[in-house]
Amino acid sequence: MTQPPSQQPPQGGFGAPQEPPQGSPQPAVPGQPPQSQPPQGQPPAQPPQMPAAPPTPPPAQPGYGYPQQPGQAPGQAPGYGYPQQPGPYSQPGPYAQQPGPYGQQPGPYAQQPGPYGQQPQPGYGYPQQQYPGAPIPGGTGGGSPFKGKPAVIIGAAVAAAIVIAGGVFLATSGGDDDKKPVAQASTDGKAPSGSPSVDEGDGNGDGRQADDDLNVGRKPGEAKVLWLQKNDVDLPRNGADVYGPWVVGDAVVKGMYRAVSGYSVADGKQKWTLKLPADMCAAPSQTTTDGKIVIGVKNGTTDKADCSDLQMIDLNTGKAGWKKSIKKNGIWDMMSDISLAISGDTVTVGRTSNSNAYRVSDGKELFGKPAGNCQPFAFAGGPKLIAAASCRTDDIDNPQHQIQETDPATGKAKWTYRPARGWEIDRVYSVSPLVVSLTQSEKKKWSILAIKENGTLRSQLVGDKGDKFSPDCGSAFAIFGKSLDGCVGVAADANTFYMSTEPDSSGTARTNKVVAFNLNTGKPKWKAAAPAEQIVKPLRMEGGNVLLYVEAGYNKGGGIATLAPTGGAPQMLLRHPESTSQIESSFYNAKIVYADGRSFIASGRVSASNDKEELEMKTMMAFGK
Repeated sequence: MTQPPSQQPPQGGFGAPQEPPQGSPQPAVPGQPPQSQPPQGQPPAQPPQMPAAPPTPPPAQPGYGYPQQPGQAPGQAPGYGYPQQPGPYSQPGPYAQQPGPYGQQPGPYAQQPGPYGQQPQPGYGYPQQQYPGAPIPGGTGGGSPFKGKPAVIIGAAVAAAIVIAGGVFLATSGGDDDKKPVAQASTDGKAPSGSPSVDEGDGNGDGRQADDDLNVGRKPGEAKVLWLQKNDVDLPRNGADVYGPWVVGDAVVKGMYRAVSGYSVADGKQKWTLKLPADMCAAPSQTTTDGKIVIGVKNGTTDKADCSDLQMIDLNTGKAGWKKSIKKNGIWDMMSDISLAISGDTVTVGRTSNSNAYRVSDGKELFGKPAGNCQPFAFAGGPKLIAAASCRTDDIDNPQHQIQETDPATGKAKWTYRPARGWEIDRVYSVSPLVVSLTQSEKKKWSILAIKENGTLRSQLVGDKGDKFSPDCGSAFAIFGKSLDGCVGVAADANTFYMSTEPDSSGTARTNKVVAFNLNTGKPKWKAAAPAEQIVKPLRMEGGNVLLYVEAGYNKGGGIATLAPTGGAPQMLLRHPESTSQIESSFYNAKIVYADGRSFIASGRVSASNDKEELEMKTMMAFGK
């Protein structure tokens, strides 16, 4: 096939590529596809030709500093980098065998000196405050998340638990805090009760009306608190993750533990509840356009159960559709953790070195594990289906990843872009236009690339020195089955990528800004400051503008705002009351949804130190005019 002309990689990305040690080979630069397989984005010929050796450092993840350049490398030895049981390639999954989620980092664009030097990775956010709902230390319920997994994977998981943000390394101990909820921990295995109590007063469950306590201090111009809910489900000792929320028609839907429930967007009253036979363990970030979803459910209620059953649900009615077990691709196909993504009428199931896809409407399998040395392990859905794949190599510490646009009906790659060796596909911040995050675990480097519709390099984002970024990509406790998409703090239109910076100070004065990058050059276009003493996070594009969540601050209500594509000051669409700012700030790992003039805030996880406190946990809050 014809190769695109070689192109010099941009100088320095968010943390511009680091200078490689003397004598080490220069990695290929992303941009041009290798010759073989579907049009693969081959690396530009920066170093005219290079041996298939480790690439240069890519930047750390957003938030750590600036990304480094991952270079695109020609084909490499076989090896997905995932666990392949005993044998020459016995390696754990995409993240396995790497000191850390952002290990080894020569840049995706091989070894390029960078003005910013090695930056700390952005991580999924800075250290989380211990809000109510955070995993409880010292819990005894549940079993080890690594039970049944090869030791090599366990090591990788612990390494992956290191979160780097703003230069601070936070490592979890791997003790009880990290144990997955176990069905029997604090329940007899019965499904949760059918009707959650809707707190319409001050959130203490006394049944007072919405405009009694919560709206009594509302000022002119502030939104109304429509309703506030608390938990009414008896959960395992370590609590449970919350999936969603998704707004479908006049219902806001979320899933947790052993039920998926829909609530009225107007008053929060439960419309329906679908009980599940075991724990909910996975969900895509979005539904189909007609409100259907496919979730993952464990195949049993013991701590040995896998996340291997799929359940389709029509979120318009709460009715269950087809259910089936995921087709296992061989003896080493481990399904303890999976990630789901939906594109059109296709739902993909990604996991360590394996994947399958099914039709959402009827459950028919559309495609499974492809032939060859490179295997998809995660997908990003939406208007396009993007797959991240790992290739089998002879060196587990020097992985070879690639990213592809995939046909949702057949699984065939339309094009393939291969970054330099050592760089791992970490997240997809936008599917169209395609903006991808890559990391190098051991060297804690990170890079963000924009890729053209034909699979060639468009640009590498280059941040200003001093700017640190922190996209919020969900729970830092997800190690093996983390989703490729669903990040908050990023948004993109045809020619611009918007990303929020890490807060630049501590205490009550914490604030940040949004930086807009030109996707054709990779350089910053402008920066817009958040309202004083508050933090903003892009959610998505809305009517040509960037839709933002403004976090509640000290005695300041949060809200939903827009930012023009030319920058300037955020314009408030919905200003949350100052009087409820403390409640708004109390949601752990909060998930924000804005639809039809209403905003919804839901806890990303619910847990407490005892059953009484657990049933008083505030779980979801809605604002409107």
